[in-house]
Amino acid sequence: MIFIDLPLNLKMKTMKRSIKTFILSLLLVIGFGPLASQAQHSEAEASEGAAAQSVVGVAASNADFSTLVTAVQAAELVETLDGEGPFTVFAPTNEAFGKLPEGTLETLVQPENKDQLTSILTYHVIAGEYDAAAVLEAIQTAGGSFTVETVQGGMLTISAQDGNVILTDGQGNTSKVIMTDVPASNGVIHVIDTVVLP
Repeated sequence: MIFIDLPLNLKMKTMKRSIKTFILSLLLVIGFGPLASQAQHSEAEASEGAAAQSVVGVAASNADFSTLVTAVQAAELVETLDGEGPFTVFAPTNEAFGKLPEGTLETLVQPENKDQLTSILTYHVIAGEYDAAAVLEAIQTAGGSFTVETVQGGMLTISAQDGNVILTDGQGNTSKVIMTDVPASNGVIHVIDTVVLP
């Protein structure tokens, strides 16, 4: 496993479109076909125009993220995630939160558990804006997986398995990226199917 400092080694904002196209073509050849195709499709949608809403605004406008928005509000992170950023957010869906043991979410949103909730939520955020092509390039460069530091301070391992990007958290649990490159004014959102824990 290789640790890659994404902000230092990947300058997504300066990548040229032709380089991204080459990377996506290369990934199709070496076996990341489904994910590379998804990334290319998402990139085309994102390029139609800059998102007017912050990452919180985008989440709030989608019913599939209502639980995440409730948690962000309970942790008083709205102002932070509405900030300049940029951020890369791995956003769990309502269904992902539903996989937590019964009563967990209800407990976490209580005021006395704000610090624990904040820790979990910021574990889903990386400083900097990294689209699917940048993540795939990092995986390929690292030989199949790499670790990255989250805003919370813990590490996430990101790898490719069977054409999907997989997050492995600090407890060894995994989450699959099910949608990529949802644009926001201050970053990008990748949707995941399971809550990751520090």
